[in-house]
Amino acid sequence: MKKRTPRLLRKLEKRLLSYAAAATAAGVSSLALAPSAGAKIIYTPAHTKIRAPRRFGLVQIPLSLNHDGAEFVVQNFFGGSAPNSYAFLNLAPTGSGNQALARNGLALALPAGTPVKFDDHATYSFVMAGWRTEAGNSTTFAGPWANSGKGVKDRYLGLRFVIRGQVHYGWARLNVSFKNGAFSGLLNGYAYETVPNKSIVTGKTEEGNEITPTDDAGLGNPVPKSASLGALAQGALGLQGWRSSE
Repeated sequence: MKKRTPRLLRKLEKRLLSYAAAATAAGVSSLALAPSAGAKIIYTPAHTKIRAPRRFGLVQIPLSLNHDGAEFVVQNFFGGSAPNSYAFLNLAPTGSGNQALARNGLALALPAGTPVKFDDHATYSFVMAGWRTEAGNSTTFAGPWANSGKGVKDRYLGLRFVIRGQVHYGWARLNVSFKNGAFSGLLNGYAYETVPNKSIVTGKTEEGNEITPTDDAGLGNPVPKSASLGALAQGALGLQGWRSSE
């Protein structure tokens, strides 16, 4: 028998969607440090914490690769009603044509040394990590950033975004961890290629420097085994569908 979503939870889910829309409209600026000088690759060192949210809370971190308004927003949400809880870490593009390297809607956790170049022009939210527990004893994780609850360190989002109608490629390096039913993380640097349509390599901070490829942990099997967790691939818009499957 399908459980009904409590009225309070329905209101919170609608509020979450409005938060994401507000972040997009605001074009919020990045919280990271100033970019370092570079000829074609612009690298920005950062140390921006992605804090674990309170229950039914949403933490949002704007990401502006070229420091001209956020191209993406990292969204961290934790919710649910005991004994069922859920959480997700989500990447929301703020403009048409902005996207991440992903598989089945789940953003890949790339190792250093991976070329960033793709032709898929879909624009939607990408789930980085998802978690769900039912009745307090059945737990499911989704997404390579969750890494079955172990999290990841120094993995990269491969990013595509548009500057004045031209496509540029970039990356963002993050750590992600999971504790007490919520995700947290650290944005510790990002970069983009100033030459339109030119691929960039994850971890590369300037032209000419070589990046040694690391292992491919975090790349494999990003597809969730649970059908209900598959709704996470719709990002914040998948919340209601995910809840309705309980």
